[in-house]
Amino acid sequence: MEEYQALWLSAAIRSPIASRDMGSKQSLVKLLTKRQSGQFVTPGNLLGVIEEFTPGQGTYIENGRIYAKVSGRTLLDMQNKTVSVYPLARLVRIPKIGSIITGQVSSIQNKTAHVRIFKIGKDLISGVFSGLLYISDVSRSYVDSLHDTFKPGDIIRAKVISEKNRTFHLSTVDKNLGVLYAYCSQCGEFLQQKRYKLHCSACGRIEKRRFAGDYGEAAF
Repeated sequence: MEEYQALWLSAAIRSPIASRDMGSKQSLVKLLTKRQSGQFVTPGNLLGVIEEFTPGQGTYIENGRIYAKVSGRTLLDMQNKTVSVYPLARLVRIPKIGSIITGQVSSIQNKTAHVRIFKIGKDLISGVFSGLLYISDVSRSYVDSLHDTFKPGDIIRAKVISEKNRTFHLSTVDKNLGVLYAYCSQCGEFLQQKRYKLHCSACGRIEKRRFAGDYGEAAF
């Protein structure tokens, strides 16, 4: 064990990026000599260098060094010279560009709508994420006001098109995107689709929405 530790530490210090982002070599030595199986690490924690270890599950390589990709416990396999990280819990899914999400409209203004995301693809998520839908990303046709296309409380399906400024920007331009379930803004009853508008069977109110092709049928 001591022999492997010495070899690994020597390789880390010789690495051309050894002191570039970690401060002095002394601080690097102090960090690396603490390595052992069972250590709790978080994404970005330094685990080793490729001169000594092969990256295993839950790791990634950057500039010749191996880092933790997930939060969890380390496993150092000295026989096969592999370092891995095993998560303590299931990974939390995060929306990314191209993700198809399901969410509920939480608030709406004339040009923007805020959406609370609760599903990515077919998976319900435990994290809380918010999306932003601009009027220009609602439809290929001209939209004068978002109040004509969505209402607070609507369940919608949308696509993540940007993560600019750490905000999930959404689009409902495609035919299979838009409102999945909507409720009467006057009495709260579920709105039935009748041609290009939605009708409330309880109070007779007719409302507009930008609804998806499978409105009222999607499971969530």
